[in-house]
Amino acid sequence: MTPAFLTNIPPMGYLIIALVVLVLFGRGKISAMMGEMGKGITAFKKGVSDNQAEIEDAASEVAKDVTPEDEKNKS
Repeated sequence: MTPAFLTNIPPMGYLIIALVVLVLFGRGKISAMMGEMGKGITAFKKGVSDNQAEIEDAASEVAKDVTPEDEKNKS
């Protein structure tokens, strides 16, 4: 769902907005901000994968061996 104010901007308008942002903040500040955003995304992905591994480890510890005692003793 696109906000109403974004649907009325022509493509050239986006270019003008980008230029204004570049002039206001400068190339270095925008570059640093994007670098920090990339680090944040990387940290988020690492946290998600660590949490997933933790959940899988906990689930495997809870899993029970349902092999009947007779079959356990055969091998």
